[in-house]
Amino acid sequence: MTRTTHPGVLRRLAAHEGRVLHSLALWIGRRTHQVGPQERAFGYARPQAATVYGIAFVCVIETVGVSFMVRQWPAVHAVLLVLDLYTVVVVLGIQAAAVTRPHVLGRDTLRIRAGARVDLVIPLARIARVRRELTFQGAVSAVPEDVLELAVGSQTSLTVELTEPVTHVRLLGEPRAVTSVRFHADESGELAEALTAAAARP
Repeated sequence: MTRTTHPGVLRRLAAHEGRVLHSLALWIGRRTHQVGPQERAFGYARPQAATVYGIAFVCVIETVGVSFMVRQWPAVHAVLLVLDLYTVVVVLGIQAAAVTRPHVLGRDTLRIRAGARVDLVIPLARIARVRRELTFQGAVSAVPEDVLELAVGSQTSLTVELTEPVTHVRLLGEPRAVTSVRFHADESGELAEALTAAAARP
């Protein structure tokens, strides 16, 4: 079993890392990922920005400190410098993925995303109810298996309940049927109104 699943897990992790790095390129170019001209994008990265930039700053300070400590060993210094700089790039890529991969409301679907990690497409016809509610991660004892919680900065601001399940594929490939999604949008009120109107459209 390990021989068959392990390469698949590595491939999925490598693909995720590739999406993160691609998002960084999109971010530098001020572009977004797969948002059509007739679709509306809704960001969600704002609550985590300060934390991510703080982590990146700490990584930069660590890189400088480690480089100073191992400067007398050139080979070690080169290896650690590459690893540390790559860590900074990946941390910034995580924020870039959240910025460049927004939620997308189309004519027939709602695409809920969480950076490069989650990309869930929900047909509007399956949406039963949209609730605007601020909840904090860990405020309830446990999240039911059929509820997908995508907190940003430990919070969600919208809940979408479905008439029938949709399949969410976890990062490592395991499928999961969900009937409710809790997620965050920076402009949650605007998205709730637009989504309610779109879901009610014949």
